[in-house]
Amino acid sequence: MNIYLVGGAVRDRLLGKPVHERDYVVVGATPQQMLALGYRQVGKDFPVFLHPQTQAEYALARTERKTGQGYTGFAIAADPSVTLEQDLMRRDLTINAIAQSDSGELIDPYHGRADLQQRLLRHVSPAFVEDPLRVLRVARFAARFAADGFTVAPETMELMRTIADQGELATLSAERVWRETEKALSSATPAVFWQVLSDAHALTPWFSELQPASIIKLTRHYLSQLDTPDPLIAFCLSLYPLTPERAQQLCERLKVPNSYRQLALKLCRAQLSASSTWNADAAFAYMGQFDLWRQPEQLTNLLKVWQCVEIKEPVLAAFQRSFEAAQKLSAAAVIEAAKAEGQALQGPQIGTALQSARHAKVINEWQLASG
Repeated sequence: MNIYLVGGAVRDRLLGKPVHERDYVVVGATPQQMLALGYRQVGKDFPVFLHPQTQAEYALARTERKTGQGYTGFAIAADPSVTLEQDLMRRDLTINAIAQSDSGELIDPYHGRADLQQRLLRHVSPAFVEDPLRVLRVARFAARFAADGFTVAPETMELMRTIADQGELATLSAERVWRETEKALSSATPAVFWQVLSDAHALTPWFSELQPASIIKLTRHYLSQLDTPDPLIAFCLSLYPLTPERAQQLCERLKVPNSYRQLALKLCRAQLSASSTWNADAAFAYMGQFDLWRQPEQLTNLLKVWQCVEIKEPVLAAFQRSFEAAQKLSAAAVIEAAKAEGQALQGPQIGTALQSARHAKVINEWQLASG
């Protein structure tokens, strides 16, 4: 039995980046041997085990043979005769197909280190075309490593186009597509994800509504405006140019979680920009439109999106100041104020009075913020 560190941990160490997760491949072992050593099996489709102390993943070396359409159409063979080189051959990119032994020796049969130096995302073998999910994975890696100068190798881009043109992307599940998309949106350059998919003819069928040129324009200030990448903000900016109907179609098709969908659709309906009306009355209307009175935690996200679409800082500061001041008003305070004037508010009157008080507060604070 021989154990090797593989995949992203080796790649990131060679790039001088922090290593967050370690995955291992085990050559020359059986499931029974792993269980006898105290490992816990978790893989359903192929033998993956968790280390009894570290909980790191240890997978038996395996080969894959295409048996049907889509990313699930594979026959898995995992037995002690499978070599390390055979296991590495089934991986997507050469930079992910480097292994490291216990002694620190690097095993690199597919020249991943050379591609790391040349900053190329290159497929390992022609079997790349057998798994359509790899189109999304390569686009995600392109977004993740764009700042390091990585690009997709031309021959790999051709294979990605072949997959897309043959309609293989339609065999993917919405859940898998969204999972890769969310990871890409968490990168520092999410627009690269959309551009690579566009270059690969791969926006259809999952993202056919999107317009990469508009997204790139919207996100050109993304890095400078946000301290850390934010997938929610990146998603909202990606959908920002769309009509509400087209944005809704995309969200339904991808089964986008409500935590992303709700804000993105509200922004599409509002279509606010630097040229929109920005005064106290308009700001109060926007606060209601975005349901900030019930979801005040969304204020931060709204301000981030508006900052990225170049709405001026004084406007954003006035909006934030006005909302935060008006939010402090309570129904109890409004009732007491009415009592002092000899009025007894009941039922819907309380809500109406509270909104009137908030409106007045927004007007007052907006004027103060505007000098």
